[in-house]
Parts: sequence; C-alpha cells; structure tokens
Amino acid sequence: MKKMLLLAGLLFLNLLIMAQDDFKTTPSGLKYKILEHGKGKQATAGSIVSVHYTGKFLNDTVFDSSYKRGKPIEFTLGQGQVIKGWDEGIALLHVGDKAEFLIPPELGYGNRQVGPIPANSTLKFEVELMAVKDPIVVKEYDVKGKDTITTASGLKYIIVKKPKKDAVAAKPGHKVQVHYSGYLTDGKMFDSSVKRNQPFEFPLGAGRVIKGWDEGVALMKEGEKCRFIIPYQLAYGERGYPGAIPPKATLIFDVELLKVF
Repeated sequence: MKKMLLLAGLLFLNLLIMAQDDFKTTPSGLKYKILEHGKGKQATAGSIVSVHYTGKFLNDTVFDSSYKRGKPIEFTLGQGQVIKGWDEGIALLHVGDKAEFLIPPELGYGNRQVGPIPANSTLKFEVELMAVKDPIVVKEYDVKGKDTITTASGLKYIIVKKPKKDAVAAKPGHKVQVHYSGYLTDGKMFDSSVKRNQPFEFPLGAGRVIKGWDEGVALMKEGEKCRFIIPYQLAYGERGYPGAIPPKATLIFDVELLKVF
C-alpha cells in the first residue's frame, strides 16, 4: 500500500512538472503563461488596473474568485496593495490578456496563514486584465493667503474650500467618507486615498483614527476641503509608525469630506 501511494505521489508530481513545462519563469521565481492575447494597453507600475481572477490551490480547489462576486478588483500596480506575485505578473500583461500564474510562497503569503490559504502555499491564479487607467496625479492643496486656525489641543487647520450653506455637518457618532493625502513636513507623501482612488470611511469620534483626525473632521461639512497640521501628540506620538511615520512627527493632511452618513 505504501509503495502504491508513493508511486501515485510521484505520478502526480511528474504530471504537475509536465503541466508546468510551458510556463515561463521570471528571476524571482514567478511562473506564468499567456492563455489568450489581448490588444490593449500594457499595465505599468503606478497604473490603476482592473483584474478578474480565480485563485486555486495546486489541486485546483478554488479559494477565491472575482468572477463569482461579479466584479473585478481594482488596485494601483506596483504599490504593494496586492501580493508580490501579482504586482510582478500583472505588469507583464496587456488589456485583454488572459494568463495563469504559479506563485511560490515567497511571492504570495509566505509563512502566514491567510483565511483558507495555509502557510507556505504555492498558489495558482487565472487572471484577465480588464482595464488599465493612467496613474492619478495628487496635487497638494494651495493654502497661500489662507488663514491658519489653531484649536485648544494644538491642532491647526486651514479651510481650502468652503462647503455649501446647507451642507451636512460631521459630528461624533456619524460615519464619514473622506479623501485624503498625508505628508511629512519635508513634503514627502506617505499615504493617499486619492492616489489609490479609494475613499476612506470611518465612524467619527470612535477612536478608529488618530486624535487629530477625530477632532479635525468633526469641524467640517460635506464638500469642504481642509488642510490639517497635526502635532505628534495628536498623531502617532513619540514612537511614530514603523516604515512610514518617524518618531514625534508633525503630519500634514489634505482632507476632503465627501459624505456624512
């Protein structure tokens, strides 16, 4: 019985290797093959791409599918918003291309278990590149000649665009939707929902965001644009945020309040 199981395992491994013979392999270890060629624009780093996909384990069990949800996913290519194998693989495609990726663990989820995906899994993705949009250029708010207001806590804010007279005010307890871009005092952008083309929603006053945001957004109305200058005590404190925010960093946010729920 053990010998039969061993032979069956070797047969499966040989079939898997044979099936991978028509794959191309990149220096990183990503395997890919183009199943159907499109004639559209090529995806490049910084582009916003729309992708339909089916994710499978090597035994062809499906663990995720955008097709089943009826909606492709959209993300900015090359920004680390998806696993490394996707950032690399999608950049090889043109709009209309259909491809298959074999993504080793180091280009996938590594030694972490994520949902139904076990640690150290090699993953198979069938993907279709639906659309490529040009990168979004984020422009800093023009605050020249505008008054800077300082609150009792030390938060500074500048009204860049005033709301309509009958605009809904944001108050603690409301859910709000905003677009924002965050900068360090040297002008370096560290985050932007505008660049991702993904507005951010959160419950105001619930401590889900930094204190300067809870205070600042509560001063706004729908349609209003403000710049917040947030001292570290109202931001990420003395430690900062690893990889993005230095210790004791004053932060600058350009914020647009899109909607109050």
